[in-house]
Amino acid sequence: MTISYDDGLRERVREHLTRHDRRVLTDPTKRHAAVAVVLVDSEVGEDRVDPVPVDEWNAGRPLPDFGLDGRMVDVSGGAAFLLCRRATRLSSHSAQWALPGGRVDPGETVLEAALRELDEEVGIRLPESSVLGLLDDYPTRSGYVITPVVVWGGGRLDPRPAPDEVVAAYRVGLHNLQRDDSPRFITIPESPRPVVQVPLGNDLIHAPTGAVLLQLRWLCLEGRHDPVADLEQPVFAWK
Repeated sequence: MTISYDDGLRERVREHLTRHDRRVLTDPTKRHAAVAVVLVDSEVGEDRVDPVPVDEWNAGRPLPDFGLDGRMVDVSGGAAFLLCRRATRLSSHSAQWALPGGRVDPGETVLEAALRELDEEVGIRLPESSVLGLLDDYPTRSGYVITPVVVWGGGRLDPRPAPDEVVAAYRVGLHNLQRDDSPRFITIPESPRPVVQVPLGNDLIHAPTGAVLLQLRWLCLEGRHDPVADLEQPVFAWK
């Protein structure tokens, strides 16, 4: 069942974030980055065709799990968040799922960085007054501490992805985060920490994005304060 995009949701998310004792990570060996978790409105059935050439991308490579071909279709409806598919031409983390975001520039706040990256990557410009709060910092294996910034979009918005960075932007209904099969945790020989997988559409979203989305569900929707920083990334995301 979809979640209504209304003032009640906005205030519930804001209240949960305000009451949360946010976990801040300070690591001088890592660079600081920020991502925008943008809450928007969406309509059921508006995404029945994936704009990405999934069959072409899948040609010649093994699929991650039975029946998972990477398509992000039939996920819209009601309150949603913006999820990006990174361009294949990028030198790192190409074709992976991500939230709009990037490095915090010198002299920038995390709010400024998240909103700047949102504008640069998907062509959406929002003021700092649209920020509802911050989720916990997440340390990545690739050398960053990520601060997720939760932003109220105020409507459907009109993403215009920058083709050099983002091949497509999706409106994913928040109700998808509460699927019965989500989250999933697996073990890997390279780490004692559990690897988190968040099933969305016909794919699995891994950390760091998967960890951020899991806390979006736990904290913003359900009021749970469980930590996510100890959840592991798959080995392919370590570089």
